[in-house]
Amino acid sequence: MKLQLFAAALAATSLLATLPPAAAHGPTRQKISEKIEINAPPEKVWAVVSNFQDGGWIPVVAKTEGTGGNAPGAKRTLTLKNGATVEEEVAKFEPEKMTLMYRIDKVDVAVLPVTNYSSWLIVTPADDGKKSEVEWRGAFYRGYPNNDPPPELNDEAAVNAVTGLYKAGLESLKKQIEGGS
Repeated sequence: MKLQLFAAALAATSLLATLPPAAAHGPTRQKISEKIEINAPPEKVWAVVSNFQDGGWIPVVAKTEGTGGNAPGAKRTLTLKNGATVEEEVAKFEPEKMTLMYRIDKVDVAVLPVTNYSSWLIVTPADDGKKSEVEWRGAFYRGYPNNDPPPELNDEAAVNAVTGLYKAGLESLKKQIEGGS
């Protein structure tokens, strides 16, 4: 009996070895990180970045409305210059580490082709505290959750959209802080 079970297991293993590999299944979590150095002390930069109720330093944002300040659970709605809205919520706020983590609760994938998006803004001292480095990090899935996404909702579209947003946002933040406005 043992010999028959062994032979059956060996046959099944041999059969599995001849099958083609399984195709990739569903989306993969994407991760993006952009950094910029700002010629200002970290406290000055953190004062802008940590104000969750003011997304005005992000170039595509026309208006920010929210409740709860910066505390975990605080919410905001960003109205973009094209009229679309993005609803977000603070997940973690750690002023001692100059770190803010937030999530998107609701966004039209035609506006930002992502789902299950979370993001971190981290300010660290540079050049003996006279300058700052700001890192904007995000993790998300593409806008289309199934296999064979249309081009505007695939991984590349999601990565490009978020990368563009982060680069433009960080450049705008730098200009706002260094320009004194």
